Amino acid sequence: MKSWCGQFEARTPGHRGFTLTEILIVVAVIGILSALGAPAFSDLIKSQRIKSMATDVSASLTTARSEAVKRNKNVTISPVVADTWKSGWKIVDPDDASRSIEVHSAFDGLTATGPSSVTYRSSGRIQGNTAPEFDISASGSSDHRCVTVDLSGRPYTKAAAC
Repeated sequence: MKSWCGQFEARTPGHRGFTLTEILIVVAVIGILSALGAPAFSDLIKSQRIKSMATDVSASLTTARSEAVKRNKNVTISPVVADTWKSGWKIVDPDDASRSIEVHSAFDGLTATGPSSVTYRSSGRIQGNTAPEFDISASGSSDHRCVTVDLSGRPYTKAAAC
């Protein structure tokens, strides 16, 4: 009786594997395809980072609004470094200005413009008469995200420049 393994023993040693030419062709094709796909992948990463920052800004605005209503006090969200939202932002504790309710770290490689700060009143509405806007983009990318806050205090995100 012939075993299943016996089928492979009948081959001659010279017929196993790939030739050097075949391996070099495969490596060259993989290299060409990688070189063509790398710029598109870089744009995808920039786009996802822009979306991520816009989502984080929107979530922080919602948190600040909730804290203002919960504490029945004005709550402010402001950049960690004055007027530079890309360096991170914080929600200032209304009971102790030296403490923060929430702090977000910097987003390297992104550009974010916005107001000097956003203050939510105890009613959950924005303090002031103009709706704040945050324009988020990346250098070398045409992708933008705009986070706007209506006067009732709700943040909205759209896939365009402000």
